[in-house]
Amino acid sequence: IDRPKEWTVSALLGMHPVPQELAEQVGEMLSLDDRTVLALQRQPVRTGLGDLADDPTIYRFLEAIAVYGPAIKELIHEEFGDGIMSAINFNIDVSRREAAGGDRVVVTFDGKFLDYAW
Repeated sequence: IDRPKEWTVSALLGMHPVPQELAEQVGEMLSLDDRTVLALQRQPVRTGLGDLADDPTIYRFLEAIAVYGPAIKELIHEEFGDGIMSAINFNIDVSRREAAGGDRVVVTFDGKFLDYAW
């Protein structure tokens, strides 16, 4: 559908509204009924993690952020100044890298830096 695979999967899981033209395209590709195609277009309700924290893969992301989050924050501030990485103006890429001890999962977060402004 001419969107990154990461965005597409997230949208199909209900985390992004899908524009009408794309929703119709997805509906045809996946043999979805009209009601489901309309549901894909709705603005999602984004809430806390709920039961997602029980999922082993998602838990490992939480664990990585718990361990490395403060260091990442300090490194961002050192490199860019006082601000944040946007999760709205944001890209993500998930790929595989072959390695001698077993394949590696490579996750890249690419967010615009936003200065804190008062």
